[in-house]
Amino acid sequence: MTIHSDIAIVGAGPGGYVAALRAAQLGAQVVLVEKDRVGGVCLNQGCIPTKTLLRTAEVLKLAQAASGYGVTVGEVTLDWQAAQKRKDRLVRRVTGGVKLLLEKAGVHLLSGTACFVSPSALEVAGQDGIERIEASNFIIATGARAASLPIPGLEGPGLLTSDEAVTLESLPRNMLVIGAGPVGVEFATLFRACGVEVTLVEILPRVLPGLDADLGSEIERALKKLKVKVYTSGKVTHVEPRDGLYEGIIAGDSQEMTFEVEKVLLAVGRRPNVEELGLTSARVQFDKKGIKVNDRLQTNVPHVYAVGDVTGGILLAHVAMHEGVVAVENALGHARRMNYAAVPSCVFSWPEVATVGLSEEEAREQGYEVQVGKFPFRANGKALALGERSGWVKVVADSEYGQILGVHIVGPHASDLIQEGTMALTLEATLDEFEATIHPHPTLSEVVAEAALAAQGRALHM
Repeated sequence: MTIHSDIAIVGAGPGGYVAALRAAQLGAQVVLVEKDRVGGVCLNQGCIPTKTLLRTAEVLKLAQAASGYGVTVGEVTLDWQAAQKRKDRLVRRVTGGVKLLLEKAGVHLLSGTACFVSPSALEVAGQDGIERIEASNFIIATGARAASLPIPGLEGPGLLTSDEAVTLESLPRNMLVIGAGPVGVEFATLFRACGVEVTLVEILPRVLPGLDADLGSEIERALKKLKVKVYTSGKVTHVEPRDGLYEGIIAGDSQEMTFEVEKVLLAVGRRPNVEELGLTSARVQFDKKGIKVNDRLQTNVPHVYAVGDVTGGILLAHVAMHEGVVAVENALGHARRMNYAAVPSCVFSWPEVATVGLSEEEAREQGYEVQVGKFPFRANGKALALGERSGWVKVVADSEYGQILGVHIVGPHASDLIQEGTMALTLEATLDEFEATIHPHPTLSEVVAEAALAAQGRALHM
């Protein structure tokens, strides 16, 4: 059987399903192919399940601290199995909602493994055999998978990636997390809050090495306050499974440390899913880093587009969604280009981290004369009322015109507050415009306004 379509999309993760919905809005006939589960890693193993479990840990923390708010509770315990059931229910609800949206939009959802047989045709191998899809345009949105490390002995049932970590039937007594990027920091926070002894190791000199240096320093202090053992400039040289445990050595700059843990979690990045797609048959250029695209999300084959993690670009679900919309609109005759100057990034640790734009280091490296303002949450009435005193907002601006170059937040609800910075960068706002914008009181958003004032040496509530 041959299916003819305006657009064929491979992969129903955030980039793929949003692309399908936008294409349907524009009146296109759409076929969406998914070999596993609608929603991709984000909805099934990543964003949604991890944040659901982190919310469980947060409620546990609040219950344990209830007496400090004048609330008396009985014995507080964690039911991990109940938390997992809640997580599974929410995943089913969210993915079921996406399926319903696709159905109501008239998207033809096809289950199976897709492979290009030419630049204009796919074959999809499913339970009912092989179907052929011929389309005017194609969008590849196959995502990425957890990367591995060539460490001797790092194998077996005790080895976890982020995919397996959210489905653990029971909590281990202790765990080693390799990689202190956003994924590693979030899981270290989650499992430590749930009572697991956590050791976090990062080969680079600081936690969250890709973000503003001040953010990494603040989060490292917070992790240590949670009693996470943090080793930076450290490398796991080998691991040896023994009697159901993992033993090994962390080599640092000046010393070696041994560990013995029940589980090892790898959080060292992701690799694009480019194999088995038949990209050579489609004449699409790619390498181990991903599929090459331009700012219209086109590959070297003009009617074939790629979005999301498979391009090896910014590996964030909201970026994939935006790219999906841009790719579809270009495929259907519109003119859109991606602008990555204002991409927010969030880490759901305690406290939360959120950032957009240039770090202070990046701004200076690019030749800007900068003015930097920082304002602490401990000087904000709403933060004190919440009992969330840790952290601050940092604003980086160009000294000549006051243009906002970056906003960096560590503290309560940072992931929500960062949108103010994202909008500022999108609109090319200045410090003066931050000052002229009235912020409601008492709110956490006042800390953003005070940080902008601090960049001009005029913070009012310091």
